[in-house]
Amino acid sequence: MLAGEAAAEAARKTSQEAEQTEQTETLTGAAAEEPEFPVVGDDHAAAFFDLDNTVMQGAALFHFGRGLYKRHFFHKRDLARFAWQQIYFRLAGSENPEHMADVRNSALSIVQGHRVSELMSIGEEIYDEYMAERVWPGTRALAQAHLDAGQKVWLVTAAPIETATIIARRLGLTGALGTVAESVGGVYTGKLVGEPLHGPAKAEAVRALAAAEGLQLARCAAYSDSANDIPMLSLVGHPYAINPDGRLRKHAREHGWRLRDYRTGRKAVRIGIPAAAGVGALAGGAAAAIALQRRRR
Repeated sequence: MLAGEAAAEAARKTSQEAEQTEQTETLTGAAAEEPEFPVVGDDHAAAFFDLDNTVMQGAALFHFGRGLYKRHFFHKRDLARFAWQQIYFRLAGSENPEHMADVRNSALSIVQGHRVSELMSIGEEIYDEYMAERVWPGTRALAQAHLDAGQKVWLVTAAPIETATIIARRLGLTGALGTVAESVGGVYTGKLVGEPLHGPAKAEAVRALAAAEGLQLARCAAYSDSANDIPMLSLVGHPYAINPDGRLRKHAREHGWRLRDYRTGRKAVRIGIPAAAGVGALAGGAAAAIALQRRRR
């Protein structure tokens, strides 16, 4: 009897000690690895999310291009030129200024003469047709965590501001920063206001918005999949690499940035065509749409 009681008491004591140790290690580890973030009620903090392959699988312009072709915005004679420009960009692997200007001008010619209100209405339809089901649930949850903490959340993308605004509104985000196409009297002229919101331009846009909103960048977060956005990610105190490309993954590890990968495997194939410095990706989207339709036939 004495032996049985002693064994039972020892077992109970050991179990309690193990449970206390586990709880202590869990709390200590959580504090060391992932402090409470975002901070609830911090009105000097906000979050900035890249769009393509960060919030959404593939490029928004690719999906937008599919929708425009379906609505007969493209002429077949344009397809060969658009396809060649996109292929050149992919093979060259660099952004030659003269070539990229030619790409942007070709893509802008698609919407030239159309009303902004018309493209906004079409954009709403295209979101439902091609984009809604391609939003990464994991990234959406990150954005919602900032919203739940009372912080503002902005998309920052090279996609047209109209497209970015539609997506931000549909996701319940605060707003969007995007490339601005010139319009006069509500009609697109076929020109840009400045350059596409790409690379360092994103960082400048975030800096300007933070100043206007009274934010402290050291308390803000930024999320992106691309090494092109290292300038933007480097601005904030909480940079995240989401579904990162090889260069960004390496940079994030070297600098201790957090990583999240919502793809099925590290080397998952990207869905769609990566954005090619602003509106240039629209050309590739059109060509890809044609190829897809031909395969289905």
